[in-house]
Amino acid sequence: MDHASRSGATFIARLDRIPVWPYPRSVLAIVGAGFFFAYFDIVTIGFALPVISKQFNVSAEMASWSITSGLIGYILGSILDSRIGDRYGRRVSLFLSVAAFSIGSLLSATSPSLNWLIFWRFISGMGIGAEIALVTTYMAEVSPAPLRGRYTGWTIVCAFAGFAVVPLLALKIVPAYDWGWRFLFVVGALGGLLIGFMRRGLPDSIHWLVAQGRLEEAEAATVAAEKKAENVLGHALPPPASSKPQGEASEPPGLGIFLKPPLMGRLVLLGIIWFVYYVGNYGWLTLAPELFAKHGFSLTQSIASLSLTGFGFVAGAIAAVYTSDRVDRRRGAALLAVVWAIALAAIGVYASTVTIPVLGFLASFTIGYVIPLLYTITGESFPTSVRATGVSLSDGFGHLGGAFCGQIILGVEAVQGFEGAFFAMAATGLATAVLVGFVRNHTGSQLD
Repeated sequence: MDHASRSGATFIARLDRIPVWPYPRSVLAIVGAGFFFAYFDIVTIGFALPVISKQFNVSAEMASWSITSGLIGYILGSILDSRIGDRYGRRVSLFLSVAAFSIGSLLSATSPSLNWLIFWRFISGMGIGAEIALVTTYMAEVSPAPLRGRYTGWTIVCAFAGFAVVPLLALKIVPAYDWGWRFLFVVGALGGLLIGFMRRGLPDSIHWLVAQGRLEEAEAATVAAEKKAENVLGHALPPPASSKPQGEASEPPGLGIFLKPPLMGRLVLLGIIWFVYYVGNYGWLTLAPELFAKHGFSLTQSIASLSLTGFGFVAGAIAAVYTSDRVDRRRGAALLAVVWAIALAAIGVYASTVTIPVLGFLASFTIGYVIPLLYTITGESFPTSVRATGVSLSDGFGHLGGAFCGQIILGVEAVQGFEGAFFAMAATGLATAVLVGFVRNHTGSQLD
């Protein structure tokens, strides 16, 4: 085989012309299951918060620091593990991420005080941040270009299934048992540890192998993907399209590359989008039970109303699977962000045990739709050599909005009341819709 046919650009072009998922279905299941337990862990703290406040005899604002510490850990873990992923490979970092959030979640269940819970939520957050950055990077790279949005979306369907399950479990055990919130953490931790063990056999990213100059391994991975696809299709694959030239293999660049154009502009814009969106997003995900309880709903009523809304996450993510590669992802994200704003504002005005499930389902549907689109857009905006780091920096900075959503939203609620808190969350949707229009469109295009 001549040099040209064994170039990195050729391997990527060969991957991108495959019209089906070119790996065993177990790969999707293993990656998606890790995402399930990571997202399970994210919302567990929200349903635990009203009980934690009483058991540890602290205010809701003080207890919300357990959310803040987790999201600060998210930022640090995302950056550290992404640097590992860019240097040593996506499989290594995917194992480390699920191990970290599982251990942190398990030890959160043993917390004897709020201070210990804050500490262990920081450790758990490090793993969750790493998990989200690396899964989205990995799926962007192993998926053929025309299917990138679809298969990234499928893993996020699994993630949002974790969101949907937590309220159902919480409704049964949190109001009834003092240890109910601790049990939720244990469930997430044990599931995550099992998935971490199963991740040892994941295939390497062809993009990463090419970027590292490991062309023999990249060729073997490409041939295996082609054979799998041909077995599924029952016929030979078409010839690859012309490929973009690839740079010479090198060590992953330092963080200084993000201080130079064009990556600096992309990083700043995406970081602001994520920051604004996460203030409202995490406000809804983690503070809704507390806000409803302060508005006069009992804990059981709050959890029961929200238990139905969790399925909106899954429905929205499934809708994204089938549309994100067919329409401009930026337009889809903007439109659903506006719908999110309308739904949250309506809850602020018309909250009741009848309206919360309906409007909450709609709000959750938009999150399920927008999140996979934004993660795909973010991954597409950075070159392979620093993709994991670029995703983690922009998403990590964005999570500062989530980290301080308790202080921001509860601060607004203290001044403007229940309605004001939901109007503040709604405003983040409108701002996101405007900002996402400034991102470059990469839908269906070959990754750098």
